[in-house]
Amino acid sequence: MEARKSITMKITNSKDWTGIAIAVALISFAVVSRVLPHPANFAPIAAVALFGGAILPRKWAISLPLVAMVISDLFIGLHPLVIFTWGSFAAIALVSSYRFGKLSASNVVFGSIGASILFYVVSNFGVWIEGRLYARTLEGLAQCYVNALPFFRNTLAGDLVYAGLLFGAYALATQAIYKTKTANNT
Repeated sequence: MEARKSITMKITNSKDWTGIAIAVALISFAVVSRVLPHPANFAPIAAVALFGGAILPRKWAISLPLVAMVISDLFIGLHPLVIFTWGSFAAIALVSSYRFGKLSASNVVFGSIGASILFYVVSNFGVWIEGRLYARTLEGLAQCYVNALPFFRNTLAGDLVYAGLLFGAYALATQAIYKTKTANNT
């Protein structure tokens, strides 16, 4: 029962260096995968924000995904819409830091879907508001969202895959460490 509790609980003690180290290692791996070749919008950052918000103490939950985004964008290239993309990831981390009371497969799936939708709405609003591709009218906004639907499919798939990997690897790692600590204490 105690092993299950350690897997399903958020790191609330900022001195839980084992849990934080596991989370940071997983997040670092995900960020590195962002700079490797991948299909358009099949990226780990929303999953990183969701995972960071759900697992890490709140002060780390928002800053770590943003730092990851800034660092990877320095390699990939900055763009005029960073306020919208980075803002959406900060919002995902913030919402998941409040909404993930218990980690479960259904929470991860619904959280991933919600993160994908939030990113889609915010980032494409940014494309529309920039005014280079679409008229700043309701029709232009609607056209922007319609034209972005093919990209949403990859965003959703990437968020589901990466969130599953992050949360699953975290659960396995913390369970293995807990079992090792328990065995060493007996």
